[in-house]
Amino acid sequence: MPVLPRSLYTAAQTRELDRRAVRAGLPGYGLMTRAGQAAFQLLRERWPEATRIVVLAGPGNNGGDGYVLARLAWSQHLDVRILTVGNHDALTGEAAEAANDATRARVPEQSWAGALPEADLYVDALFGTGLNKAVGGDFAAAIAALNRSGRPVLALDIPSGIHADTGAELGEAVHAAATLSFIGMKAGLLTGRGPALTGQQYFDDLGVPANLYDGIVPAAHRLDPSDLAILGRRPRDAHKGQNGHVLIVGGNHGMAGAVALAGEAALRAGAGLVSVATRPAHTAVLTSRRPELMCHGVDDAAALAPLFARADVVVLGPGLGRDNWARALFGAVLDSGLPLVLDADALNLLALMPEVRGSWVLTPHPGEAARLLGISTATVQADRFAALRALKDRYGGRIVLKGAGTLVADDDGIHLCPCGNPGMATAGMGDVLSGVTGALLAQHRPQAASLAVLVHALAGDDAARDGGERGLVASDLFPFLRRGVNP
Repeated sequence: MPVLPRSLYTAAQTRELDRRAVRAGLPGYGLMTRAGQAAFQLLRERWPEATRIVVLAGPGNNGGDGYVLARLAWSQHLDVRILTVGNHDALTGEAAEAANDATRARVPEQSWAGALPEADLYVDALFGTGLNKAVGGDFAAAIAALNRSGRPVLALDIPSGIHADTGAELGEAVHAAATLSFIGMKAGLLTGRGPALTGQQYFDDLGVPANLYDGIVPAAHRLDPSDLAILGRRPRDAHKGQNGHVLIVGGNHGMAGAVALAGEAALRAGAGLVSVATRPAHTAVLTSRRPELMCHGVDDAAALAPLFARADVVVLGPGLGRDNWARALFGAVLDSGLPLVLDADALNLLALMPEVRGSWVLTPHPGEAARLLGISTATVQADRFAALRALKDRYGGRIVLKGAGTLVADDDGIHLCPCGNPGMATAGMGDVLSGVTGALLAQHRPQAASLAVLVHALAGDDAARDGGERGLVASDLFPFLRRGVNP
């Protein structure tokens, strides 16, 4: 796996880095040449058997990168062809220089006429990071043809049709086998539709000096397994009282499994003690399933008071429901004054009775986030960063916006988790995450929300490697959660 940078940038920030590089004495065409060289080197390393190459070049600087790659491939006696899309008569600047160099080298070139030439490999150099509206016309037709071709596509900087900042698909987008990003890693490649369309991700800074990044605050920071080193080893004289007491509240009629998953996840993530407050009918089965859980049947909110007295953190929501019992428990928990993790129906109840707090962690999936914000799920997914910031502004605390490329608004900024897999899109996974979050919060771990997301995602990836993504269930993560919290 290639090493990717930790800092993630917006398109505007990347353009500023370009400008800084030019002002520092790196010519624009020199940067373009480096980009084309890096892309050609990756192409030869990744697809050494590919001899027929078609480069789809758009009329901007991304197309210029493609012209450079095509010229280099032609110089190595590969069967390469440039397929121009859009108006190339008005090329200016570095892109025009790259096109002229390709013409002087006699690289074969033709205009899009409704069909793709046959190739072993296609290079997407249609749009760069400046795209902010739906793709249409010949561009949409060319992208659709690429996606139908059945051949691998190498995308330069970003798959055409993806919004660089949000990861939203702008009408029609390239489904790349690999993407090589330049100078600044674009945040949209790692969240929203980005992870599904970029393929294997690579990065090259094109030799831009590190000091040119100074003063530009990244849009987000990529979480990495090395972050878990902060958990360290426990002192040899540790006892359970030092590792936090988590109280899980939920499990309405027919939903005992939700609190069971959250409770066991909290144990596996290192909580010293875990109590569960649930419907009385569930206590026997929960205790028999996991005897380490201290299960309490609660008929009303008053029964929670002695449990609050012993708890360090409350996880509210797994299997909670929205009936009168659930609403009474919801109100009592919010009145407890304890640090909270809210998930599932606790979030749906919060949407009806919004308030701001600094001491809680909210863990919505896109549908719950939409209800919390009073917007559609599609709007949330169209700009997950904007939704995250809106949730933070409206509700305070720390926010975990789940999904592909989970985003975390933590105390030290926005973090993005690139781990996890589609097998985790199944019932109970959120309950497990809430339990892990509660456990790390109870252990007073800095950035508990971000670390919990990372531990959870890595456990999902380990479980998928163990038996595959399809058919993965939430409890499959338990053996692997221990690995994550014991770096």
